[in-house]
Amino acid sequence: MAPKKLNEYERRRLENIRRNDEMMASLKLQSMATQLSAASIKRQRSAPKPKRISPKKKPKNDNLVVVRRSLRTRGILPDSKGLDNDLVESPAKSPNSQTLPSKPSIPKMGPLSMSQAFLDEGSDRALIETILSIGKKSELGVDLGAEIEAFKVCKEENLGVLRNSIKKEENEVGSSFSLYSMTLNPENVARVVQDRIMTLRFFPCRNSRIVAAGSKGGNVGFWNLDHQMEEEDGVYRYHTHSGPISGISIHRHCLSKVFTCCYDGYIRSMDAEKEIFDLIYSSDNAIYSFSQRSDDMKCLYFGEGRGDLNSWDERTGNCATQWTLHEDRINSIDFSSENPNIMATSSSDSTACIWDLRSIDADKPKPLKMVSHKRAVYSAYFSPSGKFLATTSFDDTVRVLSGDNFEETSWIPHNNQTGRWISPFKAIWGWDDSHIFIGNMKRGVDVISPAQRKTIFTLQSPHISAIPCRFDTHPYNVGMLAGATGGGQVYMWTGN
Repeated sequence: MAPKKLNEYERRRLENIRRNDEMMASLKLQSMATQLSAASIKRQRSAPKPKRISPKKKPKNDNLVVVRRSLRTRGILPDSKGLDNDLVESPAKSPNSQTLPSKPSIPKMGPLSMSQAFLDEGSDRALIETILSIGKKSELGVDLGAEIEAFKVCKEENLGVLRNSIKKEENEVGSSFSLYSMTLNPENVARVVQDRIMTLRFFPCRNSRIVAAGSKGGNVGFWNLDHQMEEEDGVYRYHTHSGPISGISIHRHCLSKVFTCCYDGYIRSMDAEKEIFDLIYSSDNAIYSFSQRSDDMKCLYFGEGRGDLNSWDERTGNCATQWTLHEDRINSIDFSSENPNIMATSSSDSTACIWDLRSIDADKPKPLKMVSHKRAVYSAYFSPSGKFLATTSFDDTVRVLSGDNFEETSWIPHNNQTGRWISPFKAIWGWDDSHIFIGNMKRGVDVISPAQRKTIFTLQSPHISAIPCRFDTHPYNVGMLAGATGGGQVYMWTGN
């Protein structure tokens, strides 16, 4: 077969390839690359491995580095006088420097004297004598005899009188009291404790205005608005517990004793006659709430641990009964004034329940009524007549149960997102079944009308510097409302 003839382009291409090969051969690049590659491999095999040099160890420094810590992490309360200069190496301190008073040690068991627990300078003799005075009157029936029967708000016939005196703007202005006449005067503001107030309670006495507050730091503060000495502010503080105080109970028939419970598992009884804080109960579990029946001043009912309810009897000094009523902690306990055997509890398991103490099964307790919320329920309180029940939940609702068997439920929207640094809101009833008081996030107090199912009024004042989150109404002084804040202040509204 004859070879294929190449065109001009192919011949020129082959000529260029031949010429380039001759040029590369004349430069001897291929042989030089082979020699360099062989030398590099030989050098790598013959070169010794470098010795591993360990880093030099730093000498130990005997001087410890002082880490700065805030007052909160050190457990020291803030003070305008400043901190101790305890980080300065010089042993000499300024003679004008002042330190915060240290808290007295709390014995694990046994009584704690009031003088040992007293935090303020001066004497608490005036408070003790005042409590003893009103306590004797309550025992003799001088102050709480016939006057209580005439003033009782738990009787249906007396509710009509209060309903006529507390009305809405167009027909809520009564001859003796008006909701819109409630005012906050600057002299009715005091810092009762130094940290967040967890619970607040009036002394249930007609002729006295004393309020007790329990704080997150384990302190109990008393504020006597009727104090006579001008050089004092009427505030007395005691350190009685090692954790947050979750409840205060003062029975109207035994005003000389003040019961307090705490997350540390202790229940103490302040006895003004013996001048001690006696330890009456201790547990390894936290105690989140407690209450007393109006017809029995010898028994305490308290929520312990995750859903347990205990009944402690002062006569025996032991717990008489115990039930497991909820799946999570019990946040509030309340008894109906119409029937003290009917009890309401609220829990972090998102439920509020109504119970009959006479028919609770120890193995499988069944409530008379259960109300379910979407989130934790922080309070469930009966109205003064016992015919209504108001619950407060973190799902931004206040529910009101009514009817013969509490079968009717009304939902009232309310912002209950208090956050981390403010205690959860707990709605309380006023002096009758017409109004509910609850704090708001705008430094005010919302007044809710169950009949209208909405907020109808807000108590505001330029003297309020923080959000009030805990409340109590004076049981015998209509128009007197106490509100407490996360900074330890107590505001006292009064009505004309």
